[in-house]
Amino acid sequence: MRLRASRSAMVIVDGTDIHHDLIGAALALQEVVIEAGLPTARAVGMDRFVDPMPATAEADAYVVYRSSVAFDPGQQRALSDLVATGKGLVVLHASNLFGFGPGGLDADRAGFELVGSRYISHGDAGSEGRFAVEVRGRHPVTRHLDDFEIDDEYYVIEHAPDVQILAERATPAGPQPLVYVREHGLGRVCYIALGHDGRAWGNPGFRQLVRQATLWAARVPEDDIASWSTRWPLGNGRTIGGNS
Repeated sequence: MRLRASRSAMVIVDGTDIHHDLIGAALALQEVVIEAGLPTARAVGMDRFVDPMPATAEADAYVVYRSSVAFDPGQQRALSDLVATGKGLVVLHASNLFGFGPGGLDADRAGFELVGSRYISHGDAGSEGRFAVEVRGRHPVTRHLDDFEIDDEYYVIEHAPDVQILAERATPAGPQPLVYVREHGLGRVCYIALGHDGRAWGNPGFRQLVRQATLWAARVPEDDIASWSTRWPLGNGRTIGGNS
């Protein structure tokens, strides 16, 4: 029996990497998704998709912030199966660390094929800095979002050919994807390369992006995405979207 009638989300953090603040990420991302109007739980650990407990099974979208090379293959397959039935998945920053653990990419095949990308490197410009997020197209995840600047880590990723790229950053070697979406069975997947630390989590553009991605992944009607994602003020009389 489903305990909650409304759509809901779960923020899941996992890992032991000293370079990422998992506790801070869990608190910040829960706040961001609650701003989107979705009841949102916090959870630790990816070992929850095989025979899931009700809180995991009933969530309509998972917002994942991993900082680990360890992800049990059985749990990868179970998450893939859940998304294929219609769940939403929003994958943030280092959550696509596939192929770096024992067994290499073969051990992470289910996760890699579900998410549709994997981290390769920081590139040649150092590990972090300020850059412009350039929005492409008017998908529901980005429709009410203008280009914005952010202080964050640089990521270079390898991605599957079927992804729809929604935002990029310019590099000397050409544009590098920052945000994309893809379908997985009946489910929806959005990857966002942004989100290293509090500088990103507090950025209004990043917060709007995560809100809209989660609402889209959870199959919230598009009119509701517009009303929730654009109502948070930026100060000085400005509002998100349009002429911000």
